[in-house]
Amino acid sequence: MSSSIDALPFPPAALQVTAEGGWRPWRVAPDRPADEPVSLAAFDPAAKPLSRGSKSRDQAAVESIAEELDGLQNLFFADRRFRLLLVLQGTDTSGKDGTVRGVFSRTSPLGVHTVGWQAPTQPEKDRDFLWRIHQKVPGAGEIMVFNRSHYEDVLVPVVNGWISPDQTRQRLAQINDFERMLAQNGTVIVKCLLHIGKDEQRERLQARIDDPAKHWKFSLGDVEARQQWDDYQRAYDQLLKATSTPWAPWTVIPANSKTHRNLMVGSLVRDTLQRLGLRYPPENPALKGLRIS
Repeated sequence: MSSSIDALPFPPAALQVTAEGGWRPWRVAPDRPADEPVSLAAFDPAAKPLSRGSKSRDQAAVESIAEELDGLQNLFFADRRFRLLLVLQGTDTSGKDGTVRGVFSRTSPLGVHTVGWQAPTQPEKDRDFLWRIHQKVPGAGEIMVFNRSHYEDVLVPVVNGWISPDQTRQRLAQINDFERMLAQNGTVIVKCLLHIGKDEQRERLQARIDDPAKHWKFSLGDVEARQQWDDYQRAYDQLLKATSTPWAPWTVIPANSKTHRNLMVGSLVRDTLQRLGLRYPPENPALKGLRIS
């Protein structure tokens, strides 16, 4: 793959912003004013820009895309010129697990893998914060899905005051450099921020409390994090502005609707793969005329 940033494939024009306020990959232009604010409050978490008009039609579209991704993933694995890193970041209950299940429901485990990031262990804390991340980036022909990601390291420590503003700025710059290095070496990076509203989160957390079968998904830490909602929103605003780059742009996904969330992420991944010009390897001449007895 070319090392030119300009040659990298990006998410499709179908998600570009419209005059009516449609959704798009939010990108930072090289000459973007440093003092221009970015706010998640500008994005409606209940929006459905790609909806077919009903939940049933949207679900049918998600299933169709899942079928397409199965074929594209096989071709991607056979081509092996690229790697794809899909980052799913979002607050508690934003639907990261559900997105993986819905979007990749038909794909083979041959070339699609998922990492669910938890709090770093002590050996991980003893190293730089990106050390554990680099070990899990995709190999040739692989699609790797990050359920949470290295962005936790500029969210949780920031909100809780564990690192200083200077350390935060340093980490954000290091993330940009890290992602640039991945991109220059053939990794296509698709970053999705699953954006839900505060009221929607309350309903989803309450559902986990009310249903004993969902208690395993609930932690008292979720309540504490919810009390820090505004602080987390500001931290997200900061990272969006600092790390939406030409080589790894963020897409803000309205996620109040689980079905439409899957539709939007699935469309983004499918269209990104289609733009790569994937191809199967040349035919093996040794197989010509071969008959199995």
